[in-house]
Amino acid sequence: MTTRVLVPSGVLGLGFDHAALARGVAMKPDIICIDGGSTDSGPYSLGAGVSKYSRAATKSEWRMLMQARAEAGVPLVIGTAGTCGTDSMVDWMYAITLELAEELGQSLKVARLYSSQPLERIRLAAEAGRIAPLAPAPELDLSELTNIVALAGAEQIQAALATGADIVIAGRTTDTATIAALPLLRGEAAGGAWHGAKIAECGALCSTNPTSGVIMVGFDTAGFTVTPLAETAACTPHSVSAHMLYENSDPFRLYEPGGHLDVTGARYSAIDARSVRVEGSEWVPGPYTVKLEGARVAGYQTTILAILRNAHYVVHARQWVELLSGFLTGEIRSRMVLDPAEYTLEFRLIGIDGALGALENRKGDPVEVGVLGLITARSQAEASEIGKLINPFVLHYPLTDDEELPTFAFPYSPATTDRGALYEFALNHVMRLDDPMSAFRLEVTSVRMGGAA
Repeated sequence: MTTRVLVPSGVLGLGFDHAALARGVAMKPDIICIDGGSTDSGPYSLGAGVSKYSRAATKSEWRMLMQARAEAGVPLVIGTAGTCGTDSMVDWMYAITLELAEELGQSLKVARLYSSQPLERIRLAAEAGRIAPLAPAPELDLSELTNIVALAGAEQIQAALATGADIVIAGRTTDTATIAALPLLRGEAAGGAWHGAKIAECGALCSTNPTSGVIMVGFDTAGFTVTPLAETAACTPHSVSAHMLYENSDPFRLYEPGGHLDVTGARYSAIDARSVRVEGSEWVPGPYTVKLEGARVAGYQTTILAILRNAHYVVHARQWVELLSGFLTGEIRSRMVLDPAEYTLEFRLIGIDGALGALENRKGDPVEVGVLGLITARSQAEASEIGKLINPFVLHYPLTDDEELPTFAFPYSPATTDRGALYEFALNHVMRLDDPMSAFRLEVTSVRMGGAA
């Protein structure tokens, strides 16, 4: 017996091949699984408790998946709802589901798996020695955290499926948990279940056409087979095996709640022009721990952007920024009575070191250079005030005292933009659980046309 898992895309909101999805539904999958996001884009979504992806795109794609689910007659599962998986994002996704159920005339049973962690639970677990750091981890500091989530594993998804839910909306999960849950529940090979889930987590990224999205993974008691469903996509042993490197520091091991996957002995074989068979992966049981993610406000930020096109300033852009930075430190100190320890002002040269800053080692003379100033302070008002103070100097500051006052370009007006709160990750720890559900909450609702029952 084979458990077929249809994965429409690496994340809801990114798009997928509609014809390929229809092809997948016709293949009679046992479950449809998709991810809602991750920490890839930084701490903002978790800190603020918002989705990276637009509501319109999310609703449009979720509509198609709810229709596909109804046609296939199988459960539809989303993990890490709303990018960060906070309770607020589970409710956000649930509200979209209710709207669509009404619009599509569908009656459903919806299970919501909540992953947010009360601060007191984490504090008590730390006092009991149940929290351990992962390298590199910051010192455990639970002050001023805006949101904490625990990453659910397969067991929590299985509990949601056991309710008979048509749709499971899960908070923060590991990227693999939603895909591995049903194959494990049906007794398929544990190593193959976790390995296949890792390969499938980003949809067609494991194929020759990554943007097509849709893949089918068949799990059995010996391993798994992965097939992309877009006509222009194919999986090869290379494209499949390479995905173990994606967002993973060890290409042979992947840690999950309750153990780790070891693919040292995995064998990858092309069984036809488009599909790859994998066997030999092993699951190594271990302590049941769940990873914790937390974020806190690290300050408030204002940006300023100018563009240098004068060849003299383009060539000497680094020198100009160094002189400007020193001058501005003095201006901020004298006019605002602020010490540099109370704020940060960093300039990035777009076209020279915009991505890496001081770490950039490539050389070259561009035609123009964008000067991006990043101001971070204790409050938005303070960051905004610094931005206004430095504005005229970013626009006109000369390289030397004996040359004409230069004028640079601002691409928009005003040149400064208030970005609001700047968040930072504050946890990189795991929490040991005796009961996998003890840190999670499950709610089940029957949704009838006209509203929830």
